Amino acid sequence: MTAVELAGITKRFPGVVANHDIHLTVRKGTVHALVGENGAGKSTLMKILYGMQKPDEGTIAVEGRQVTFSSPADAIARGIGMVHQHFMLADNLTVLENVVLGSEKLYGIGAKARRKIKELSDRYGLGVEPDRLMEELGVAARQRVEILKVLYRGATTLILDEPTAVLVPQEVEALFDNLRDLKAEGLSVIFISHKLGEVLSVADEITVIRRGTTVGTAVPSQTTPRQLAEMMVGSELPTPETAESTVTDRPVITVDKLRLAAPGGKALLDDISFTIHEGEILGIAGVEGNGQTELVDALIGLRNADSGTIKLADDEITAWATRKRREHGIGYIPEDRHRHGLLLDAPLWENRILGHVTEKPNAKGVWLDPKAAQEDTRRIVAEYDVRTPGIDVTAASLSGGNQQKLIVGREMSHKPRFLIAAHPTRGVDVGAQAAIWDHIREARREGLAVLLISADLDELIGLSDTLRVIYNGKLVADADPATVTPEELGSAMTGAATGHLEHPENAEPGADTPEIRKSPEAPEDEAR
Repeated sequence: MTAVELAGITKRFPGVVANHDIHLTVRKGTVHALVGENGAGKSTLMKILYGMQKPDEGTIAVEGRQVTFSSPADAIARGIGMVHQHFMLADNLTVLENVVLGSEKLYGIGAKARRKIKELSDRYGLGVEPDRLMEELGVAARQRVEILKVLYRGATTLILDEPTAVLVPQEVEALFDNLRDLKAEGLSVIFISHKLGEVLSVADEITVIRRGTTVGTAVPSQTTPRQLAEMMVGSELPTPETAESTVTDRPVITVDKLRLAAPGGKALLDDISFTIHEGEILGIAGVEGNGQTELVDALIGLRNADSGTIKLADDEITAWATRKRREHGIGYIPEDRHRHGLLLDAPLWENRILGHVTEKPNAKGVWLDPKAAQEDTRRIVAEYDVRTPGIDVTAASLSGGNQQKLIVGREMSHKPRFLIAAHPTRGVDVGAQAAIWDHIREARREGLAVLLISADLDELIGLSDTLRVIYNGKLVADADPATVTPEELGSAMTGAATGHLEHPENAEPGADTPEIRKSPEAPEDEAR
């Protein structure tokens, strides 16, 4: 039986056709993956199915009956639920309060609601505790709460937008177990992702969208990642592997005993020390919420460290303002592009100026130079393949991946000495991913030092010259990118002490953290 059927869906915006004659059929009790490059129209299509936008042409049928949605409330009433890529949760409320918020009429806000939450949690193996405060939960637990929210409202078809973007391998596997439980109960899942390996392992069917229209449906058992990539972008699947080493002995950024505490005194960063040299990429692996954000904020100057020092080449910059750090060659790709990377309601050329208002080509002396900034924005759009009808449209009108390409283009255009790259390819398709990796590798060859923070462990292992694990605000382990596996890295990220973690007293002289090895028997001279 068909759960959802979209037929002939077309959606136009000024200057762009987001969807053109799209067909999608999702069978009941299956996981149906939706893949496509950035700007292909996936998000627009799901917003139409969830009632956030109306199609210009085409029809929607739910369980064989044609429907028209004017709002998400209409979609929810028909059993369609959506878990957004950016979670919609209130940190200062409990799990129960988050789940019932806006749906108090269903089961009230007390014992009946708690029983329903417990019943759903047990039934689908979600392991959700109703009375926990949301701010106490890690990212995987938050995602389970989001899934529970839509189940609580009676959803029988769930739309999951990039659900694995911030999960470590063990959490991804746990999520896939949850999806199999949902499927076994007859529920349907539409799974949007850029990670083709995951799509092939979890989906029953895959629909590929390219340039706003459906180009085909694939069955995972008969499809390889390479074939899927070629359907998506017309090219082979890229790899982050970096063969040659360009690391020099010239330090660019030196962090020594950095400490940052929360208002109550709890250490957010504790005794953080590292050096990144010219031509070196230092990868930081960690489950989100273990100090990565605070480390980035301290390096770019958004937070002042309580103690410790930061040096850029020979200059101590610990007390420098953000603008001065930027002017002296620190580039910044933020983890949250909407909050820290873009002015969503401003045109692209104004976003090109953002963070670099005093630098060429944006400024001429003390004055802004809009003409030069506009000209350079056109260059970035062409060079970084930003899909847009022009440079005067707002940043909000671009897909997430194209927003990311604009930010990467802006930062790399100023030839930074040190680049803070926080999740540089989050939410971008395989083609854009390859382009961003190439730009970072090219700059690294020219001497750029990079701090790379990513939830994509293949990206971390493939791009990094040096790898360190952050846990509870401390750097707790080193890893050799040449030998470590994503599973070993994921295990260290969750704080598990396994055979792959070598204790400091057994490490080579001078090492201040344990080292992850591919096998416990790895010889001493392989240590990195």
